[in-house]
Amino acid sequence: MLEEVERWLTRRSWSSGDRPLNRLTDARDADPHRTSVSVVLPALNEEATVGAIVATIRRELMEKARLVDELVVIDSGSTDATAAVARAAGARVVHRDAILPRIPALPGKGEVLWRSLLVTSGEIVCFVDADLRDFSADFVSGTVGPLLTDPGVQFVKAMYDRPLGDAAGQGGRVTELVARPLLNLHWPQLAGFVQPLGGEYAVRRSLLERLPFPVGYGVELGLLVDALHTVGLDALGQVDVGVRIHRHQDGQALGRMAAAIYRTAQLRLSRGHLVRPALTQFERGEDGFVPRTHAVDTEERPPMREIAEYAERHAA
Repeated sequence: MLEEVERWLTRRSWSSGDRPLNRLTDARDADPHRTSVSVVLPALNEEATVGAIVATIRRELMEKARLVDELVVIDSGSTDATAAVARAAGARVVHRDAILPRIPALPGKGEVLWRSLLVTSGEIVCFVDADLRDFSADFVSGTVGPLLTDPGVQFVKAMYDRPLGDAAGQGGRVTELVARPLLNLHWPQLAGFVQPLGGEYAVRRSLLERLPFPVGYGVELGLLVDALHTVGLDALGQVDVGVRIHRHQDGQALGRMAAAIYRTAQLRLSRGHLVRPALTQFERGEDGFVPRTHAVDTEERPPMREIAEYAERHAA
């Protein structure tokens, strides 16, 4: 590991307990206009979990403590009761397609995160995946904390254990097989991040609006790499929030995720084009293995500050 990264680990890695909630609310109240906090949950068919997450954030961080200013669920086309459950639990729910309708929406998590900037107002934006179980408010207060107490910090990721079934620490298979090798080989300054692909992180809006957003699974790696190049390693940090329990995807879904992440890395390395932006996988059918070919996400959204509607909204 680079000496620079070793120093960074001692300076920019914390535990959620390092900043008690009363310290965070005091810091927020000292300058509420510069430290307003928006929490965004991208959601697609998460009726089983989204309600408990929303209810916990509302109870712990909006009612008991005034840390979060707005809580928004962006529904990206759910066919279950995700929107109704989230709304009943206390979130403002916005459908992805209602945001920036002049640009047709593309499928993908990154698309939803990008569009969320147009319907939130906080100077700090905290993203939280909507499939978490046994959710703790520490996922929000922990990642937001360094941004409230240290003006030099601009981007904070959560780190945690990811159990796979009964096996401790066996989650994050795409991280270990794809993302971590890519980062260590090509962006060694980012080798200290425990969960580079984690979906829980908080970022200053002033940075987010300057970054392009891969529309799909590559969004976490893309934002992290681009943030490094934009503001430098010392502006990035991570906070230990304990354990993350969520729904695990099957091997083929992980393969598609890995392909999108590799493509995101490749684009940043060369700014070239893939010869074949597709991934063929195999499923066993009645007569043997059947090939299924999936497009690899090749679209990215431009920095939000380049969107006219966003500029007009902030000028108003």
